[in-house]
Amino acid sequence: MSASSLAKPSSPLFLITHEFYPVSGGIATFTEEIAKASAKLGYDVEVWAQSAPPSIEKKWPFRVRRLPLKGTQDLICQLRLARQLVGSRRQLRNATVYLPEPGPMLTMMLLQFFKAFRPKRLVLTFHGTEILDFARSPLRRWLAGRLIGHATRVSTLTTYTQELLLEHFPHASDKIFLTPGALRSDFAVVPEKTARSGDKIVILTVGRLHPRKGQLITLRALQMLPPEVRARIEYWIVGGRNKGNYEEQLREQAALGPDLAVRFFGNIPDEELADVYHRSDIFALTSIHQGNSVEGFGLVYLEAAAHALPIVAHRVGGVSEAVRDGVTGLLVTPDRPAELAAAFEKLIHDVPLRRRLGVAGRIWASRNCWEENASTLFASAEDAG
Repeated sequence: MSASSLAKPSSPLFLITHEFYPVSGGIATFTEEIAKASAKLGYDVEVWAQSAPPSIEKKWPFRVRRLPLKGTQDLICQLRLARQLVGSRRQLRNATVYLPEPGPMLTMMLLQFFKAFRPKRLVLTFHGTEILDFARSPLRRWLAGRLIGHATRVSTLTTYTQELLLEHFPHASDKIFLTPGALRSDFAVVPEKTARSGDKIVILTVGRLHPRKGQLITLRALQMLPPEVRARIEYWIVGGRNKGNYEEQLREQAALGPDLAVRFFGNIPDEELADVYHRSDIFALTSIHQGNSVEGFGLVYLEAAAHALPIVAHRVGGVSEAVRDGVTGLLVTPDRPAELAAAFEKLIHDVPLRRRLGVAGRIWASRNCWEENASTLFASAEDAG
């Protein structure tokens, strides 16, 4: 079904999230793009999001209601959101309510036992880590199972996450669908990559500074390269400081190999990120699984591919559905540092391979569509209502 053939939805759509602009990251991007696509399809969209300074607000193609909460997953935040939902229960009762991430799901788990607080249509999206978090606690497993039972439709971004959800919540099988990650709308048109004048090959990582994202693994692999190769490259790290001392670990490791140039950019605005991609030659994000935290997909891989960057990544979780091994990048099994270093060295020396992977990546990154995802989520929800 094409977007143009859809009838205008009959009820409003409320998208409730703790991860929305100015929060960065894959879930925040997914949430924003689904809201934009839904509005484009003609839905009456209102996003309820965590608090933010009015000075940073953008002009959105939908309404945004900022709630008086920070957007964490602790009990206080859950109760504050519950208060907002209870106060708006008449508004939500005949609407489609979409929960695209675990924060508001935890609140709805508390309210689902009261029929007056249940929306007419409930749509959920799971990304990966929250599935394991819900499943490890008997109480949360039971609550999440009931919530899935009340849902009209459930989605995941990858078959990996779909299988993970069905492993722990098999009764979702009759309502689960894929809504695959797509390219950010502000990266929908990326100019062709041109030859750079710099003499260094730039290897770029974009992601929050967290051990699971693997910046330290990438850095150590690059430091394993022969001295003459290290002299030819720079490693650029884009991402904000996270809790803990991970950035200090990265800086200490960088100081152990001063012949490898390492630059820390911190968080940079989206409008500047495209230029950083354009000035780079290879993209690296060697995510790993850490406890219950898994890599369900990784929208940033599509951003890099759209900028014609060959990718080096680990073969974990849903990454293989974002990066095609040997086609758009090179995938390496985790905990094999020599193989990881060899993958980097191969791309550093083989310019034609870098170009071939980059060209294929541009095509690969544009294969999915946010409007189709929104139609999958909500058109069927309308029909089922």
